[in-house]
Amino acid sequence: MSKETTYLEAIRQALFEEMRRDNTVFVIGEDIAQFGGAFKVTKGLLAEFGADRVIDAPIAESAIVAAAIGAAMCGMRPVVEMQFADFVTNAYNMLVSNAAKAHYRWSQPVPMVVRCPSGGGIHGGPFHSTNPEGIFFHIPGLKLVCPSTPSDARGLLKSAIRDNNPVLFFEHKFLYRRAKEVLTEDDGAVPLGLAKIVRAGTDLTIVTYGSTVPMSLEAAEKLAQEDYEVEVIDLRTVLPWDRQTVLDSVKRTSRALVIHEDTRTGGIGAEIAATISELCFEYLDAPVGRVASHDTPVPFAPPLEEFFMPSAAKIEIELRRVLNF
Repeated sequence: MSKETTYLEAIRQALFEEMRRDNTVFVIGEDIAQFGGAFKVTKGLLAEFGADRVIDAPIAESAIVAAAIGAAMCGMRPVVEMQFADFVTNAYNMLVSNAAKAHYRWSQPVPMVVRCPSGGGIHGGPFHSTNPEGIFFHIPGLKLVCPSTPSDARGLLKSAIRDNNPVLFFEHKFLYRRAKEVLTEDDGAVPLGLAKIVRAGTDLTIVTYGSTVPMSLEAAEKLAQEDYEVEVIDLRTVLPWDRQTVLDSVKRTSRALVIHEDTRTGGIGAEIAATISELCFEYLDAPVGRVASHDTPVPFAPPLEEFFMPSAAKIEIELRRVLNF
């Protein structure tokens, strides 16, 4: 694969490859068959795999997820598409009360994936731009995945489909056609639960995932011009998150900054910051910093959305604060 592949195309490629590899894999969602999905991720699947494995469902997220849970319990591997991640809350009870608890209650695997196109930066307004991973971060029995690159989007989706647990797969819409990468020719599966150090450094550790990974790298490169070496960790899987990689890094750098696009209060960053403070307190030379979106719904107006969300410039400001503490 010598040509660059977009984040969106990498996800589509993973679906094609997994459906060819395993005939128990099927996809279900709203407008995913004839129309090819709201973002065209499932374009072409119907022609190859037919209506039995590429299923157009009514606009009823709770019913879609309930059907997928039942199919998973019967030996299938459903991949559900939410048109927008915001709508996954309609299926909250099914995911939390049924999918997440089945293995704990009677050792019943529920091998299903719910794909959630998430995030802002596309001026979608308050009902089409949220990052709801923090809502499910508190739920034992679920796995949460947030890739930031095409190769990880492809590789993590493959591993999510093969996993015997329910996985929520958060795909950032802003990255769909902007993030590009040359993919490898091999299977490319990326294990769940392992973070990746995407930039090595000695002065501070950034812990991040999803859309804020490229922002963090941009800010880190800016600080490198002043001889600050910032380490950037891409969590990739946020539940379970890779504590050991994070803690080992913070012990080396003595400073930490946790960044995500989701709103600040009660976000995943709060748990990570608390864990670092609890287990690395004697190594820290500054309080753990956080960069996140403001605690409001996502604004529709572009200038307000820009003010609401993290950016490389905002990350740079917080990096300087923590470094100079």
